[in-house]
Amino acid sequence: MDLRFGDGKPTDEEREAVDALLGPPESSWEGAARSDDDLRWARGGREARDRRDLLLPGLHALNDRVGWISEGALDYLCRRLTVPPAEAYGVATFYAMFSVRPRPATVLHVCTDLACATAGASELCTAVEARLGPESGVKVERSPCLGLCERAPATLAIRAGRPPSGDIQARPAFEDEVVRAGSGGPGAAAPGVGNGKGRRGRDSRYATAVTAPATPEAAVTAATAPEDAPPEPAPALAVPQTGDPTLTLLKRIGTTDPTSLDAYRAAGGYTALRRAFALGPAGVIREVTDAGLVGRGGAAFPTGRKWQATAAQPDRPHYLVCNADESEPGTFKDRVLMEGDPYALVEAMTIAGYATGAHIGYLYLRGEYPRALTRLTHAVAQARARGLLGDDVLGQGYAFDIEIRRGAGAYICGEETALFNSIEGHRGEPRSKPPFPVEKGLFGRPTAANNVETLVNVLPILTMGAQAYAAIGTPSSTGPKLFCVSGSVRRPGVYELPFGATLGELLTLAGVRDGLRAVLLGGAAGGFVRPDELGIPLTFEGTREAGTTLGSGVVMAFDDTVPLPRLLLRIAEFFRDESCGQCVPCRVGTVRQEEALHRIAERTGAAAAGDVALLREVGRAMRDSSICGLGQTAWNAVESAIDRLGAYE
Repeated sequence: MDLRFGDGKPTDEEREAVDALLGPPESSWEGAARSDDDLRWARGGREARDRRDLLLPGLHALNDRVGWISEGALDYLCRRLTVPPAEAYGVATFYAMFSVRPRPATVLHVCTDLACATAGASELCTAVEARLGPESGVKVERSPCLGLCERAPATLAIRAGRPPSGDIQARPAFEDEVVRAGSGGPGAAAPGVGNGKGRRGRDSRYATAVTAPATPEAAVTAATAPEDAPPEPAPALAVPQTGDPTLTLLKRIGTTDPTSLDAYRAAGGYTALRRAFALGPAGVIREVTDAGLVGRGGAAFPTGRKWQATAAQPDRPHYLVCNADESEPGTFKDRVLMEGDPYALVEAMTIAGYATGAHIGYLYLRGEYPRALTRLTHAVAQARARGLLGDDVLGQGYAFDIEIRRGAGAYICGEETALFNSIEGHRGEPRSKPPFPVEKGLFGRPTAANNVETLVNVLPILTMGAQAYAAIGTPSSTGPKLFCVSGSVRRPGVYELPFGATLGELLTLAGVRDGLRAVLLGGAAGGFVRPDELGIPLTFEGTREAGTTLGSGVVMAFDDTVPLPRLLLRIAEFFRDESCGQCVPCRVGTVRQEEALHRIAERTGAAAAGDVALLREVGRAMRDSSICGLGQTAWNAVESAIDRLGAYE
């Protein structure tokens, strides 16, 4: 691809997709027809550059409409935003969900990550590829974790085309059915009107279909006719404890209609926001601090301290970012919360914005979560229509609104500064710290960034009070915690337990199967523990003392039928693929780690000793000198498998 402005022309369909997002071009400098006025002065340069953050939504608009991003389409989008084509090409090729090479309009993503791999994903993929030949018009892609681990194996079919009914933000119906979602977040209209005809003569429309657990027949049906695929199971099926009156964070999932704002308010919704206004911003931060809430994404940083540091910054404006890009293999709790209780997240973000002095919140949503996108888009629109978002929230004189931004398949964007770069329209590469986000975050302004579970915990803190919340759990790890249990268990799903419950107690609830070989805590970035270590308390301090990590709450059980060397190799492949390549220790180290594991996959004992020593050296280099947590943790699971499980003895 020529990385300069060239002679490539967008098709009418591609131009309409971009114009639906950005509006029609105003001058030839932006791609409109030439006029005499345009020869006298240039217009729109600075204004267009200020819209650089619309590059990612623009790429989504093109990819959603056509299925790939052509040179002419990229050139047109770059002219509209005054972005150098080389930079836009770097962004487009950074994300796994985009393609700059021609491909069929329908792509079937088959998850081949840890939970799905042990549930037969390889056989599923082979069977699907055999049924879907070149004439099917479907591209089958092996995908990292789709966040559907409780229903492994899983597939996600995405068919490009025009949106079903104009701007998806205005769509009123949100049943538990196949999600047909378009592009963008609030303020970003879906792509314009296409002219293709789909299979069986119907209009070709953008559609997605999730199939989990997937069979070859169901996956093929979803790929060839997403609108005819069977409905996706309700989120409540991912919560085995549904209906338990002791639940705090999951209490509404399965008992309250997630599409109804009235049902949410009848179940206690917006009580916390009213108390927040009564306390004032400083009072809210004090409650969150006294409750002992720490981040639930793995870093466990005190939330109250983060909010206080952001609120105290004199630089304006302040921003709030909700990190909903959970891509850690084995993690799906945030997806269940967003699909089953979306108004809770909208309310929690409003409270966080009020406390930190932010008037806009960005919700960065994982691109592989189409139903969560639909539910949250609807929830934001309803809250705005009812005065719960906008210029005067609840008549309190506080202005706050939420923009939803879709990710596009990049694990690294779960790192907060990489996420900021992604929103701003750059490659999702981490930034060096300091300065920290509370000083210079999104758009160079003070920013508070929290994940979904952390924010949702703010609601019970304000409704029950800081002391009552802190009484749950342990003195150092307070409150309830969500755990994503999958693998060799009879009842996989999201479980809510107070901090301090043991690993054995959680696995007993989930019905662990006989022949337990190992348990992976914290996902691919976590570590393995042995079956005789099930007494480990599930707290941040308890797992640290045991030489492992709680991480984001992944608990993945493996029985003795799972080949451990193959599992470790899949983890290494994952980190090699997901490294952004910015820093040498991670870019080179993840490749060397995978190469060594390939060499010793079938060897044990003395034959593997040299490569095991090399793995330790490479692992230490990545841990000590990588810029961000991806490289720093890429060796954790392999190290724990060698030291605790004797993987290659």
